[in-house]
Amino acid sequence: MFTATRAAAAAAAAPWGARVPCGRRLRSTVPLSSNTDDRSGGPPSRSPSTASGISVDFTETRGAYKSKDSLELLRSLVVLKLCSFDVLVEKNQEIMDLGKTILGQKAFDQILKMTFYGQFVAGEDQTAIKPLIEKNRAFGVGSVLDYSVEEDIGSSEHQQKETNSCASAAGKHSLGEGHRGKESEELFVSGQGGWNAARTYSHPDEAKCDQHMETFIKCIKASGGSSIEGFSAIKMTALGRPQLLLQYSEVLMKWQRFFTFLASQQGKDGMEAAEQRLELTQLQDFLTKVGAKGDFHGWFTGKQESTGFIDILDWRSLIDDRENASDLLVVPNVELGELEPLFKKFTTDEEEEMKRITQRLDVLAKHAVENGVRLMVDAEQTYFQPAISKLTVDLQRLQNREEPVIFNTYQCYLKDAFDSVTADVQLSKREGWHFAAKLVRGAYMDQERERAAEIGYEDPINPDYEATSRMYHRCLDYLLDEIAQSRRARVMVASHNEDTVKHTLRRMNSLGLLPRENAVYFGQLLGMCDQISFPLGQAGFAVYKYVPYGPVSEVMPYLSRRAQENRGFMKGAQKERDLLWKELKRRLTSGELLHRPLY
Repeated sequence: MFTATRAAAAAAAAPWGARVPCGRRLRSTVPLSSNTDDRSGGPPSRSPSTASGISVDFTETRGAYKSKDSLELLRSLVVLKLCSFDVLVEKNQEIMDLGKTILGQKAFDQILKMTFYGQFVAGEDQTAIKPLIEKNRAFGVGSVLDYSVEEDIGSSEHQQKETNSCASAAGKHSLGEGHRGKESEELFVSGQGGWNAARTYSHPDEAKCDQHMETFIKCIKASGGSSIEGFSAIKMTALGRPQLLLQYSEVLMKWQRFFTFLASQQGKDGMEAAEQRLELTQLQDFLTKVGAKGDFHGWFTGKQESTGFIDILDWRSLIDDRENASDLLVVPNVELGELEPLFKKFTTDEEEEMKRITQRLDVLAKHAVENGVRLMVDAEQTYFQPAISKLTVDLQRLQNREEPVIFNTYQCYLKDAFDSVTADVQLSKREGWHFAAKLVRGAYMDQERERAAEIGYEDPINPDYEATSRMYHRCLDYLLDEIAQSRRARVMVASHNEDTVKHTLRRMNSLGLLPRENAVYFGQLLGMCDQISFPLGQAGFAVYKYVPYGPVSEVMPYLSRRAQENRGFMKGAQKERDLLWKELKRRLTSGELLHRPLY
């Protein structure tokens, strides 16, 4: 009667522990008064802009680069040009290994500090990064701090295990055929170190996750100590074993696909996910026929003022109350030809691991509030993302009651990006908390598409860059409209695309969204698109650089990944290089070649 997933589901057990929001409020996001001499991290205040609109010139180089001396401009020009060569990007690891062999580690590190590391990384520790943060702050640009030491998981063995696992998480276009091999139980290592040596862990990677949590705490404190209205970035796969997040993602995706299947049975296929409604009587009749024992109709009519219909948010709510709703959480098993518990194969130890992930998130949220910092949860590969988004939204439901502290990230290269954004906005409105998001195009497009083709599941990525841009603007327009209507949502437009930034400015002007409201933020990576970031900041918009830091030798996997992710942009960054040349020539002819930033 229907197609069922073969991937291992997770066993029903007690919920992952009650959680309470932090007691202290995050300090206000309203800018400081314009006469306050503050150079410490977030965008400075400006005089109020008018509703008639603000125009920003992204071609005027004197203002865009006044925070840089001429040697910094020259370095940017050289590094961005080198990054435009495919061979250097594709073979960067081999080139670095050769450089270390010929020059030695110390000399090689020094060259990196003068070039690629110096361009894209702020420094080695919290002390070293402060001068750059303060300088950017003085010129209108804030910071999203990211301690960027990460495991190198690029070995062929680990890649194969990861590939074998991703098929079942991504699933088929139907209700979800897939297979997760036994070898995927040993997915890659997530870090190193330990939080409390006296603790007993069900899995050795647990100690490493606690070490990562401590590192994130240091990053939060560094952001709070050096910035006003700053952000700190965290990665969920550093706080929980990746294989566990993959397993949880499988559960969430199976539950989502089951809802989509049930909607199709009621003739609702082809509709936007947020518009799909299941008629309860039909739902109960159908599920009873296929073997369900639970009283779906009674559950939903008894929990709320019933309209006789449920939507995807109601459906997902069963997972939040799974201790009491365990008889309702069932999905098809194609091999057995019957329904089986959704949470069938989660062991007691894995339940404890999930509890610890939420505990780590609660600890980080507490430190963020205490230090006046907002947490930015990074997006990752699609087969981890359902779990990452769910854990992030659960944290937002607790911590974003009074003001936006936790920001989720939405990857607009995904075909279902708009559905994800709209569902979470509707949930925030239904439950009364502040929605907060970072919109990105996405970092793993080629990688995801190749895996989908190789393993045989539906490609989750939009067909091309243009389709991704349309998705980005669709999600962005929806959020800008929501901000204009409710003033309770926040969005960071994390984009290096000048057209997207201009589109955002036009929409803000038309909706009457003022820069001083700090409801719309802009974000770019350190070392890229200064011609966009600094004019925006100087015009009074809230703009941030994503500021990585960490030891030279340990941060190289980050630089290698960023080079791969932004290869297409780097090749097309001719306009940025032209503007750098223009400013260098202007300084040479005007006698300003020895320009030093004053702040």
